[in-house]
Amino acid sequence: MLALLWIPTTLIAAAAQTARNATQAGLIKTIGTIGATQVRFLYGFPFALLFLALVTAISGEAVPRPDGDFLLFTLAGAVSQIAATALMLAAMKDRSFSVTTAYVKTEPLLIALAGLILLGDNPSPMGWTAIALATAGVVLTALKPGAPITSAGLKPVGLGLAAAASFALSAVCFRGAIMGLDSGFFVMRATTTLAWSLGMQTALLLVWMVLFDRPALMGSFKAWRQSIPAGFLGAFASQFWFIGFSLTSAANVRTLALVEVFMAMFVSRRFFDQSISRREVAGMVLIVFGVALLLWSHQ
Repeated sequence: MLALLWIPTTLIAAAAQTARNATQAGLIKTIGTIGATQVRFLYGFPFALLFLALVTAISGEAVPRPDGDFLLFTLAGAVSQIAATALMLAAMKDRSFSVTTAYVKTEPLLIALAGLILLGDNPSPMGWTAIALATAGVVLTALKPGAPITSAGLKPVGLGLAAAASFALSAVCFRGAIMGLDSGFFVMRATTTLAWSLGMQTALLLVWMVLFDRPALMGSFKAWRQSIPAGFLGAFASQFWFIGFSLTSAANVRTLALVEVFMAMFVSRRFFDQSISRREVAGMVLIVFGVALLLWSHQ
């Protein structure tokens, strides 16, 4: 039973993340991209501490002590996730909620390409087919027939793909941190890593905003009513992502998380009144199919 627990865990995380992304996207107009980015961390950190206190009280276990490797993995994951969130929200300024989510879900493809460039891991013919399909899907959603290719049109594509790469790095680093803890059962290790990562992210963003963007920081305090739900949903989603990472590989978790693309399509139409063309739907289907085929080829 435990071997399959990562499946419902990932589905819960994907649903919560879709709701959090929608909440953050709604905050961009009032407090800006950086302000909306830090909301999930600043307002999520107290909930992470609450989760850790609950896990400690229920399990009776002591919180694992971090070592140097754990802190390095967690810091790398924390910084990458901040960058990924900011890039994703910036892309949402120019493209719809659901299409931006589809860009971000090319994350496993970027892992494969990085492996080829940095490690010489050459994908199988099926893997290259998957890469071609997903790349075609990105192009299909990004470019309008008959429209000239401009830097403005390519900007959200670049931002979305950069977000995907950053999310990929953060997932690998967080799993490394979780697996590096030498004590505690899987929920304790996942929750400990979550608390440390959100603590680091909160501290980094507070320093940045005090030095460079105080209006956005003040704006996030003024918008506390909208920010608290985003913080809770962010911490809640991350709690289940981290539990998933503690049970199976990040690739397995991120593959199943592709259901988020279709959740985002529903949210985009229902709450943002953003229409989705048949071309964009076809592109998103190609992206999802390509990513799934790539990961299946590695099994």
